[in-house]
Amino acid sequence: LQGPGENAGIVNIGAGLVAAFKMESHNHPSFIEPYQGAATGVGGILRDIFTMGARPIASLNSLRFGGFDHPRTPYLLSGVVAGIGGYGNCVGVPTVGGELLFDECYNANILVNAFTLGIAEKKHIFKGVAKGIGNPLIYVGAKTGRDGIHGATMASEAFSEESEKRRPTVQVGDPFTEKLLLEACLELMKGDCLVGIQDMGAAGLTSSAAEMAARGGTGVELDLSRIPLRERGMTPYEMLLSESQERMLLVAKKGREGEVRRIFEKWDLDAVVVGKVTRDRMFRAFFDGAEVARIPVAALTTDAPVYNRPAERPPGQDELQRLDLEKVEEPKDLGSTLKLLLESPSIACKEWIYRQYDHFVRSNTVVAPGADAAVIRIKGTEKGLALTVDGNGRYCYLDPYVGGILVVAEAARNLACVGARPLGLTDCLNFGSPERADVMWQFSQVVQGMRDGCVALGIPVVSGNVSFYNETDGVPIYPTPTVGMVGLLPKVARHVTPWFKSPGDVVALLGRNREELGGSEYLKVIHRMVKGTPPWIDLKLERAVQQSCLKAIDRGLLRSAHDISEGGLGVALAECCMGGPEKPLGARIELREMMRGDARLFGESQSRIIVSLREKDLNRLREIAAKEGAPLQVLGEVGGSHLAVHPLVRVAVEELKSVWSSGLEKRLR
Repeated sequence: LQGPGENAGIVNIGAGLVAAFKMESHNHPSFIEPYQGAATGVGGILRDIFTMGARPIASLNSLRFGGFDHPRTPYLLSGVVAGIGGYGNCVGVPTVGGELLFDECYNANILVNAFTLGIAEKKHIFKGVAKGIGNPLIYVGAKTGRDGIHGATMASEAFSEESEKRRPTVQVGDPFTEKLLLEACLELMKGDCLVGIQDMGAAGLTSSAAEMAARGGTGVELDLSRIPLRERGMTPYEMLLSESQERMLLVAKKGREGEVRRIFEKWDLDAVVVGKVTRDRMFRAFFDGAEVARIPVAALTTDAPVYNRPAERPPGQDELQRLDLEKVEEPKDLGSTLKLLLESPSIACKEWIYRQYDHFVRSNTVVAPGADAAVIRIKGTEKGLALTVDGNGRYCYLDPYVGGILVVAEAARNLACVGARPLGLTDCLNFGSPERADVMWQFSQVVQGMRDGCVALGIPVVSGNVSFYNETDGVPIYPTPTVGMVGLLPKVARHVTPWFKSPGDVVALLGRNREELGGSEYLKVIHRMVKGTPPWIDLKLERAVQQSCLKAIDRGLLRSAHDISEGGLGVALAECCMGGPEKPLGARIELREMMRGDARLFGESQSRIIVSLREKDLNRLREIAAKEGAPLQVLGEVGGSHLAVHPLVRVAVEELKSVWSSGLEKRLR
C-alpha cells in the first residue's frame, strides 16, 4: 500500500487493517553519547510510525559493538541498552527482540538500528504532504532548543579523534512527551481536519517542511517568530536546523486550527500556526518580518545532486576468499569447542539485555525475546504478526553479493520457524564512506544480492535507510545490511517456538548439511580467522525448506522449529535443548555425513531448520517435504540430560546452559 519514500512502509494485513513498519540507524549519535543516542533513535522511529496513522505495537533493535577487549565496549553496550529500554518502556511500546553481535571492526563505529511496527485502519492512513493553498502549517509537540543542530551533518561524516567534541549535536529525548504526542496525534487523526503530517527528524523544521511541500507539489512559508522556544536568543538558522525531539509539523484544513489546538492543549502540548502552504513551490522563512530564507523546494529535495561514484572490487578480495580447510586444525575436543562458542558474546544468552526491556506492555506479546522471531497478536482477530531483524557483516565482507542474499533468506527463514509468511521488509544499510571505490563496490553488490533474494522469495521492500560514513580514521566497518521483516500468521494460536517440548519427540532436519566453514563464527572465535566464502545458497532449496516448515506448522505437525545460523548445527541443537522457559531437555542425535567433525557441528550451511514432532506425524512431514522438494533427515530424538551428537560430542545440557547463560553478563562485571 505504501512503498519507499514516505515515513514508513505499509502492507495490508486484512480485516480492514494495515501494518506500518520502518528501520532506521542512529549509529554516530549512539557512539558519541550512547544513552541519548539510542533513546532518541527509538523516539524517532516511533514517530515515523504514528505519523502514518498507525499505533506502534512493537519494537526491535539490531546492535553491533566492538570486541570485548576494547575498553569502551562495556560502556557503550550498557549505555545503548539502557537508552533503548528507558525510552521504549516509558512510551509503553514493547521491545520484543533484536540481535546483538560483537566484532573488532565496530570498535570505533558501533551500529544502533531501530525498528518499529504499528497497526492502523486502512481508511486512516496519513502521509507527509503539504496540499491545499492557504492551509495552515501547525507546529505541535515539544519546544525547540539548540540540541541536535548539525546532527544530520555529523551523521554524514566519518569519525576521527575529534568526534567526542560533537556531543552537543546529539539530541536529548523525553519519552513522556513522546507518549503525549503519540496520543494527541492519534486522537487528531480520528477526525477529518488533518491534511498531512511529518516528523521533524534530521535537519528539523527545514527538512520536514521541504519534504511535505515536495510531495504536494507546493511551497511553504514559515514565520519563525512563532516557533515555541525553550532557549532564549535562538537565531533563525538555529530554529530551522534544530533537531529537538518530540516535534511534528502538520497541515490542517483552513479554518480548523481551533480543533487542532484544543486536542493538543488537552495533552499539554504546544500547537501553533507557524506558516501556510503556498502555490509558488518556494521554501520561504521570515523572522521578525524580514525574509531570512528563500529557496526553491526542488533545490532542497528532488534536484539535490545524485552521485554516480566509482565502484571497484578491492584487489585483496580473492585472497580473502581463499580458505584451505586442510590447514585448519580440527579441535580434538569438540564438546569444549561447543562450550567456547556458546559463551562467546555474539552467541551467548541475551537475557541481561531483555530483562531491561518491557516486552509485555499492552499484553499483545505472544512470543517474547529469545526465539527466531517475536510474535504479536492482532486483537479482535485470530491473526498474529511475526517480526525479526537480521544481519551478518562478516558474510558481506567476504562476498557482498552472496551476503546480501543471505541476510534476506535468514530473515524469511526466521519467520517461517514461527509459522509466519513474509509480508515485506525494511532495511538499514550500514557502510563506510561512499567516497571509497571499494565501499561503493560492496554497497552495489549487497543491494543487488538483496534484490535477487527478495525477488526469488517474493518479498517486497517497503521502506529503508542508508547509513554511510561508518568509519574512523579511514578504516570502515564491515558492510552491514540489516533487514527487518514482518510476516503474517493466519492463526496466531498455531505459532511455534524453537525449544524441544517432550521426551520421545523426533528431531529432524529440513535441508542439507554441507562441508563449509567460510565466514563462520567457529572460524572467528576458535581459529581467530575471517576467511573463505560465505555459505553457498540455492534459493529454490531455500524456498522449499521454508514452505515445508510453514505447511507443517499450518497442519499442526511441528512442536518446535529453529533456524540454523551462527554456530551451526551444534549451537542450534544446544539452543533447542536449553533455551526455553521450562526445564532443559537433552537430545540423542546421530550425524551420518562423511565430512570433518567441526564442519558437521559448526558449519553454517544455509536453508536448514531443526524441527521436532511426535513420531506419529513423521510420515505426514515426509509427504510435505517430498512435495515441496525439500530434503528431510531424521536426526534422533528428544530425551535424557545430555546433548549427545554421535560420534562427536556428549555434554550435559545443564553444563551447556551454565556457560551460555553467563557468557555475556560475566564480561560486563
